[in-house]
Amino acid sequence: MEILTGIFSAFGLSASAGLNAYIPLLVVALLARFTDLIKLNPPWDTLTSWWIIGLLVVLGAIEFFADKVPAVNHINDAIQSFVRPAAGAIAFAASAKVITDVHPMLSLSLGLLVAGSVHAVKSVAVRPAVTATTGGAGNAPVSFMEDVISTILSILAIIIPILVGVILILITTTVIWWLWRRANARQQA
Repeated sequence: MEILTGIFSAFGLSASAGLNAYIPLLVVALLARFTDLIKLNPPWDTLTSWWIIGLLVVLGAIEFFADKVPAVNHINDAIQSFVRPAAGAIAFAASAKVITDVHPMLSLSLGLLVAGSVHAVKSVAVRPAVTATTGGAGNAPVSFMEDVISTILSILAIIIPILVGVILILITTTVIWWLWRRANARQQA
């Protein structure tokens, strides 16, 4: 059971990093430093350093405000196209502590793919649609909701990883079903 919860936790944290790079890393760092909910093995225990926590707070604040300003948010998303997948890789590898027999490259790759996929959907599909339909006025509320979702998902991924696993499976299944249905509708038309 510990392996399954570790995997769900890792996937949840890396998905959260696709929305906001610094929130899941900060949640992992703070929970590892102040609680027994997560124990980071070297070299990931570096996240609990006060310097790293301070840096994550500063970078998180910069991303928080940059993502709320029209036009600046698109530049931020372009920059974050490199940062969020890397953060997802770190979050996945750091939290997948129970998968010690798996090569670290696999953990990093999975985290990179999950966070990169979430970020791609957010920055290529969702955000441009919000900008186009609201003239940019909807970007700040959507960005705020992304931050809230990222925070809640990060905390739940550590506290109740099975719930996060079920949610991620349901979302993935729904998206696949929707895409399949959409492809069939095009073929029939």
